Amino acid sequence: MSEGKEMSFLGHIGELRGHLVRSMIAIIIAAFAVGFNINWIMDHIFFGPTRNDFPTFRVVNHFSRMLLGDDSIHLPKEFPVRVQRLYQQFNVMMSVSIFGGIVGAFPYIVWELWRFIGPALHPRERKNSIFIINAIWILFMTGVLCGYFLILPFAINFGVIFKISDIIVPLYDLSDYTTLFLQVILGMGVIFLFPILIYFLTTIGILTPKFMRTYRRHAIVLIMVVAAIITPADVLSMIMAALPLLLLYEFSILMCAYTQKKVLKREGESNLPTVQK
Repeated sequence: MSEGKEMSFLGHIGELRGHLVRSMIAIIIAAFAVGFNINWIMDHIFFGPTRNDFPTFRVVNHFSRMLLGDDSIHLPKEFPVRVQRLYQQFNVMMSVSIFGGIVGAFPYIVWELWRFIGPALHPRERKNSIFIINAIWILFMTGVLCGYFLILPFAINFGVIFKISDIIVPLYDLSDYTTLFLQVILGMGVIFLFPILIYFLTTIGILTPKFMRTYRRHAIVLIMVVAAIITPADVLSMIMAALPLLLLYEFSILMCAYTQKKVLKREGESNLPTVQK
């Protein structure tokens, strides 16, 4: 959108198309970068949470040795993965590459979004929008890292150590592991955008901090349901997912109160009578 120029509806559509095309190109470039390094990424990042030397497990075992004198997490040395279909590995490579492309290009995608809506905003709104745009990609990346380092390792640990019989030999399916990986990490990335939704709902007057405090118990139940959806069936993974979401909800209450205060102050200034000279 060109600043300072009036543009027709078709002109806006053409401008939006340009931003979308550039965003898609950024995703494709990032996806190709992931694809060219797929062997290293699969070995060190994708299957990283299946090893005992994963940073989360090292931290947990460090404190476990301090308190209990022994490691709490003992994963098997091998994580046997089976491939049942001819093109299964290719499909997983494409899924991981596209997901990596979206995550890698996400800050640029958000910047393109701001470039589209920024010129249409007033100077004060544009100043606030810079904060919101930065908050979007920071929150998303924080959710991705939270899912990767906090939730996924414990979900995998539970799935590996849970046994109903010593006769059963574990052999894990590649597609199932890929689904778990993407579900947890992408789910947490999207859920961490919750404060942005709260900000917009507060700005247009739909949501208030009093409402959020009144229905805090209902929100806790909803958070537990969401945590159960994005994680496997074990209780530990659900709790590990629910804890940051609860903290996020409390932070959203504070942000809602701050946003409402700014909105009321802005409305009060706009309602002041103008002094005629």
